[in-house]
Order: sequence, then structure tokens, then C-alpha cells
Amino acid sequence: MSPTAAFCLLSTLGGYLVTSFLLLKYPTLLHQRKKQRFLCKHISHRGGAWGPRTPNLVPVFQNTTITPFSTSMAGTWISKRLKHDVACQCEGKDNRIPLLKEVFEAFPNIPINIDIKVNNNVLIQKVSELVKQYKREHLTVWGNASYEIVEKCYKENSAIPILFSLQRVLLILGLFFTGLLPFVPIREQFFEIPMPSIILKLKEPHTISKGQKFLIWLSDILLMRKALFDHLTARGIQVSLFVLFGCLGFFEVGLSL
Repeated sequence: MSPTAAFCLLSTLGGYLVTSFLLLKYPTLLHQRKKQRFLCKHISHRGGAWGPRTPNLVPVFQNTTITPFSTSMAGTWISKRLKHDVACQCEGKDNRIPLLKEVFEAFPNIPINIDIKVNNNVLIQKVSELVKQYKREHLTVWGNASYEIVEKCYKENSAIPILFSLQRVLLILGLFFTGLLPFVPIREQFFEIPMPSIILKLKEPHTISKGQKFLIWLSDILLMRKALFDHLTARGIQVSLFVLFGCLGFFEVGLSL
């Protein structure tokens, strides 16, 4: 390689690195900051049921929204709407899993995070219709780990903010480590991921193999990047980490950064 070619290559690479670093720190130089319709600092999975409490019941939602542990706008996940009655041990008289519209009516000012569990066009359409009917586009987030489901949600109603799918999370990580992330537009508004190291606290140490521990360590190194979280936050994207899991997986708490 000639000295001239080498100089051009180094100059180009240097310019790319400097520009990438600058835009990583100050992304609004290139991208308009997303408007945050609400800010949640506490997310309760399926209402935040724990112990003997059955998830997704109205008393559980009520407890989540009034306890001191929650903020004034506690985000709530609804995994799916079930129609049949269930036997449960919980406080309160209503032990029936409510319809989504009943949750909207009972908690008109609480942000709801809806995980579309089934890749079904009719389900996505009905959820969208309910959100529009109750004028909750500004208080609702939806999506799934499936990229296909998130795409369908966005196509059905782009006014409702969407979550990052697993595929998009991996893409964001790839863009981050190659320095390309500051140059790429982002549609999603909520980056919600589990803290990998929390898995070590869910099981007895002797049940986790060395290989599993290595994968957990590696995932933690790759995902838990302050520079990444700061960049996304600066672009108006809410970052939430799931940091607490209770018995039987009923209780799951996420904290926004």
C-alpha cells in the first residue's frame, strides 16, 4: 500500500471514529430527540403479583398502583387476556382475570405495557381498536420479543410506541460495538432487557455449569453498557432493566434508567 493510500485510509478511519464518538455522546446533533409521552420508573409484570397472589387480577393491579414501591405512573404488563374464571388466593373480591378493556376503564391514567404473546392478526387489530377507543395511544406500549409481531403492531397502529424485539436488541448491540449506532434512525421508544447477572441469583450456584456462568458473564458485559444506555436515553428512548424476579415467575420488576 502506497503512503498516500495509507494516509487516506487512516484519515477516513480517524474521521469515522471521531464522528461516531461525538454523535454517541451528542446524538441530537443528528437525530431529533423522541418525545416521551410518559416516564415509568417501575414496571410490574402482570400486575406485580407475588407470593400466593395470582397475576393479572384487578386486586393485584390495584396493589401495584397504590403501594409506596410504585411511582405515580407504574407501568404494567398484561401478558394475555384470559376469559375463564380461575381459582386464586389473593386479597379482594374480584378473582376473575379482567378483559383488557376493563383494565383500561379501571386504570385510565396508568401506562400499560402490552406484550402480544400470539402472532395473530385479529388479536393485534382488536388491541389496537381498544387502545384507540379509550384514547390511550399516549399511555400504551406494545410489542413482543418476536420481530414479526412488532412489525405487525407498528403497521397496524404506528401511533402506539413499540418495544425492541430480540432481533432489534441484537442489532442495536452490533451497531453500538461497530460505532454505527449514532448514524442509524430508531423507531422503537422502549428498550427493555433483563439484567443477565440476576440469573445467578435465581438458582442455586451448584446448579449452574461453568459454561452457563460464562455465557451469563459475557451477556452481562455486552448488554450492561452505560454508554449505550446514555445514548439511547439521550435520543428519548426509555431504557428499563428487569432486576427482580419472584417465586414462580409471577413477580417481575423493571427499573427505568
